[in-house]
Amino acid sequence: MTEINKSRHNKIDENSVTKTSDHVISVRKRLFYYLVRIPVSIFFRVFYRARFFGYNNMPSEGGLLVASNHQSYYDPVLIAAGLRRRRLNFLAKKQLFVFKPLAWLIDSLDAIPLDIDGIGYEGIKISLKRLRNGEAILIFPEGARTWDGEIGEFKKGSLSLAKQTKSAILPTAIDGCYQSWPRTNKLPYPLGKIRVIYGKPLQYDDFKKLSEEELRELVKTKIAELFQQIRLDIPYTEAGMSDRLRH
Repeated sequence: MTEINKSRHNKIDENSVTKTSDHVISVRKRLFYYLVRIPVSIFFRVFYRARFFGYNNMPSEGGLLVASNHQSYYDPVLIAAGLRRRRLNFLAKKQLFVFKPLAWLIDSLDAIPLDIDGIGYEGIKISLKRLRNGEAILIFPEGARTWDGEIGEFKKGSLSLAKQTKSAILPTAIDGCYQSWPRTNKLPYPLGKIRVIYGKPLQYDDFKKLSEEELRELVKTKIAELFQQIRLDIPYTEAGMSDRLRH
């Protein structure tokens, strides 16, 4: 009985140390994230006439998967730039950590390592932990950038994290990034026109009875609807939202 209690005591101590360590790291990285977000937002608004719609649909708390179509390398920072309420966690391919300056930037943003063929065991473990801690994670269910600017098929298991953690899903669509930095180009064009729209969140109760395939189709449909809305390019109000795009 004594050994069991000792084992439990050690486990509690290890967990408390981990949580303390995570908190110390997150404070520094969280501050860096918000400092970077401001100039990034200004840059895209000036050079790419970036506009953001439906950002108030972002839940203020609770585990959240922000699911978007994927057009270019610009997508993660643009989607994050338009969300003022919360900090986004990114997924980054492990090979990007090889280049030291880029590795430093990715690490400073507290990115989750991503295997070439998927998130990988370590990435899944980190993602689950962050969602259960009430954080928001950005994912691209297509798994790769588009070749033609259109929305591709979603990868199997791409949304399973939401069901495992009972997290909400925020459908998001982006357009104009493909024209600004297509997959076939090594470098982006200096100017462009980019639009990002955030839809109404899907709560866990909305999809808990759906199969993984049904959930993929539901989220893909929501993203496709948002994608068509911003492609209509209707007039925008001074507030940055139009009646058509307001949620």
